[in-house]
Amino acid sequence: MPSGASLEETLQRAAAGDEIAWREIVETWSPRVFGLIRAQCGNVDLAEEITQSTFCTVVERIGRYSEVGRFESWLFRIAMNRLRDEMRRRRRHANPVETETLIGLAGAADGPPEPSPPGGEERSALEAALARLSESDRQVVHLRHISGLSFARIAEILGEPLGTVLARQHRALKKLRQHLADEQ
Repeated sequence: MPSGASLEETLQRAAAGDEIAWREIVETWSPRVFGLIRAQCGNVDLAEEITQSTFCTVVERIGRYSEVGRFESWLFRIAMNRLRDEMRRRRRHANPVETETLIGLAGAADGPPEPSPPGGEERSALEAALARLSESDRQVVHLRHISGLSFARIAEILGEPLGTVLARQHRALKKLRQHLADEQ
């Protein structure tokens, strides 16, 4: 934690209502939660919403949480559950498309393509290859390579054995390489 206090002390202070402790927790962890969710859903607005929702849940439950070196796993599990719930909710409710959006899409098909930023082609190819992975494979890749979590933490978050997570990571990267090779 930035103030030099241990995570356990900061969590205890936050549970007692210390605003500075809450600020430290949010400033320390929200960029990683946001990055993970954004990578999973590809939508900045939704990622912001889920990140906020995650920390609201942390506020509600922090008094019952006891630090045993698993805060990160607990936090990321909350975030992933929030995202999963939201995606299920969105699948049940169709989102209407506004007329202006449809007109804009139709007009875009007639005009020249916009130039991509430098390195944009590689990024686009990687995003397309990631999109072709199954949700479970994509999840492991994001947790490991975007959130920077250890395989042990990923196993805790997903509630799976470490060997399963390692195998999924290996399989996902192999598929990702194949998808990228197919694009060339």
